[in-house]
This record gives sequence, structure tokens and C-alpha cells, in this order.
Amino acid sequence: MKESVLHRDTLKEDLGFFERIAVSVSNWSERWFPDSYVFAALAVILVAVCALASGASVKSVAGAFGDGYWSLIPFTMQLSFVAISGYVCAVSPMASRLIEKLAALPRSARAAVTFVALVSMALSLVNWAISMVFSSLLVRALARRTGLRMDYRAASAAAYLGMGATWALGLTSAAAQIQANPASLPKSLLDITGIIPFAQTIFLWQSMTMAVVLIVVSLLVAWFSTPAPERAHTAQDMGVDLSEPVTDTKSERRPGEWLEHSPVLTLLMVALGGIWLFNEFTTKDPLYAISSLNTYNILFLMLGMLLCWRPRRFLDAVAKSVPSLAGMLIQFPLYGAIAFMMTKAPGIDGATLSHHIAAAFVTVADSNTFAPVMGAYSAVLGFLIPSGGGKWIIEAPYVMQAANELKVNLGWAVQVYNAAEALPNLINPFWMLPMLGILGIKARDVVGFTFTQLLVHAPLVLLMLWGFSMTLDYVAPVMP
Repeated sequence: MKESVLHRDTLKEDLGFFERIAVSVSNWSERWFPDSYVFAALAVILVAVCALASGASVKSVAGAFGDGYWSLIPFTMQLSFVAISGYVCAVSPMASRLIEKLAALPRSARAAVTFVALVSMALSLVNWAISMVFSSLLVRALARRTGLRMDYRAASAAAYLGMGATWALGLTSAAAQIQANPASLPKSLLDITGIIPFAQTIFLWQSMTMAVVLIVVSLLVAWFSTPAPERAHTAQDMGVDLSEPVTDTKSERRPGEWLEHSPVLTLLMVALGGIWLFNEFTTKDPLYAISSLNTYNILFLMLGMLLCWRPRRFLDAVAKSVPSLAGMLIQFPLYGAIAFMMTKAPGIDGATLSHHIAAAFVTVADSNTFAPVMGAYSAVLGFLIPSGGGKWIIEAPYVMQAANELKVNLGWAVQVYNAAEALPNLINPFWMLPMLGILGIKARDVVGFTFTQLLVHAPLVLLMLWGFSMTLDYVAPVMP
């Protein structure tokens, strides 16, 4: 017994700073961290209580809950198709072969985890769903390598870094997409901000520099927080089934099924979609065209069809993607309800909970401190409303009005939101749901490692938001 205790103490001394934090928080979260649905339900109750405490009536709070429950359904469908198209592309035969080749590259467990982090963050700048799905499948492929003894928790957390660090600074930034599309903007917001193209948001050199810094720092934290092989919790240790389902078998087919296994329909549909996409990108500014979430989804659905080649393989991939969306579909209504309770249940003074929270932050901000103050506020609100686009619709009217009044660059104000938006993702399990379904684990298994990233990201992001805001001048809104 004494030798066992001494061994554990020796291992503790051997742990690095980041690894010690990650392992300690992981041990705590595996015991105490709730399921993501419980997390969302608790947020509903907390917001309801706070709204009542701010003076709202029970009737108005309950009314806002019911009215808001289905309010995010259109956006939910769009995000679901982002996830579906990303999954289909990632599990296509060509992508599967690429994943196996990439999984053979790392020579050590720490290198494998860091490599996953790099792939995840790089892909997230193009498509957060492809990033999450492709990186998760890469983790499973790495976990099947005998002799690697890679910590499955750390690798899974690394696969999530695209969503927790860089996604909102890339093409799938919901806030940037909304601001670039007049059709997506509520008139009340359009009158405040006008149209803000990608060139003034995600393609600012300040934004791209911030993305590079976050990638480098995240890789370093991933490297130093990964447990050594002798302390690793492998997929086998965690009871994860790594076997891959057999698809596209050569069993006898009925004559009526021949079109399901022929590329003819795929080629015709991709041709139609390709002509439409060609027209979109040649008759409009390409940056404006790609910023439309509907255009974006058609592009990647057509790509998924082409990569799968045969309709049956495409349909099988779509069917496999749906279980990973279950948590999102059942929980998104709760976040819609939260948003309405915060913004549609006025108190005795006529002000909503959201207004009270915003006023508390805005009163302490000026043109120099707007970026870090509003970034901190957005991150805090993100723990309750983890919806990139939905939350932007809630925040943007008063945030952008304040930016106008304080003469803060409006494009950078969008990026303040984007950079801060990713921070709560690192510990809020909502956006982890599709990834967790693929990896076969719980949020509690990875949150220790993502929390370690948050400890570094939070002060770094706020510092960069403040520093880069000094390099940008105010530009008056441009109306359509």
C-alpha cells in the first residue's frame, strides 16, 4: 500500500503544469459534470429565476419560455445541414483513405494529440462541421493504432479545438454571415449596422493574426497537457468500441435498386447544383455569395454527393450523421426559450434581463475598453445561450448601437463577438454533442482538457481584442 501511494505521489511530481490541471479537472468532471441536457435544463431554470428576480411576472416569463421554444428552428435546420454535409464529406471513401494515411503520421502520443488539434483548427476555418467530424474520425483511427497508447480524452478534446478556438474567425462565422447578408438581418439591426462584408470582419488582418496566434498557443497547450503513455486513458481503457461498420456490401440487389448504386443521379444533381453555384459566384461578389449559409450548405452537400459518388453510399452517410445531431435537436429549443426569457420578459421598469446585463457592462465601457468589456460580456452570455447566430441576433442591437455611439469599428465589433463566442464552447457541452456521439464518450471525459485551454485562451483573447481595436478606425454604417 505504501509503495502504491508513493508511486502516485511520484507521478504527481512528474506531471507538468498543464497536464496537472487537465488531469485534476478531468478527475473532478468525470464524477460531477452533468449530462449536456441537464446543463441546458439548469440554464433554463437559472435564467427564469433571474428574470423573476429582475421584476418580470411569472406569466411573462412562462409566456417567453413557450414563445421562444421553437424560435430557433430555421437556424437549427441550417446548422443541422452544416453538420450533415460536413459528416458526409468526412466519411466519404476518399476522406476515409486520407484519414487512415494521416493517422499513420504521428510518431508519439503527444504528437498525435497535437496533430489532431492542428487539423481540427485548420479545418474549422473552412467548415466547423467538417472539422469536428473529420477530427473525431481521425482520433478513432489513431486510437486503433497498436502501441501508440494515446490518451483518448486529450485527443478528443483536441478534436474539439476547432469549435473551441477558431471556428468563429472563419467562413462559418454565423455573426459575420448574418451581417454580410441583408436578407438575414432584422430591420432593427440593419438600421444600426448596415451591411458589413467579410472584408471588414473575418478577412481583417487583425482577425487573421488573432487566429494564427490562437492556433499556435492552442497547439502548445495541447502538447504540454497530454498525459504520457504510462498515464494515458486509452479508448480501450474507457470501453470505447472502435470497430467500423461495414457499408456498401456486395449483397444481391433487386433490379429496382440499380439507381441507388449508380452514379448517374449523383452526376445529374451535382451538375444542376454546380450550375446554380456557378451563377451565384459569377453574378455576385464571391465573398458575399459564400457568406450565405444556404449557399454554403448547397456547396458542401453537392461536394458530399460527389465524394460519396453513389446515392446509396450518400444516404447511408446521411443516416449515420443523424444520431450525432440528437442532442442538438432536443436541446436547441431550450436555448431559444432562454433567449426569449432574457429578451422578451420585461420587469416592472419595462427592462428585460438582457437589458440589465448589457447596461451593467456598457456603463463601464468607453471607446478604449469596449472590446474587452463586451468580449467578456459575450463570453458570459455564451454559457447560457450557446448559439452563434441566435445569440448574435439577441446581442447585436445594443452592442452595435453602443459601438456606434463610442465610435468603435463595427467590423471589429463583430469580431469581438466572434472571438469571445468560442470561449464558453470550451466548457459548455452543447456544441460537443455531435463529436461526442462519434467518439462514444461523455462531455465529462474531455472538459478537463478543454478547461485547461480556456484558462489560457480567456486572458489572451481579451488582450488581443483590446490591442487590435486600437489599430482600427470607425467606419460609418453602409446601408443597402
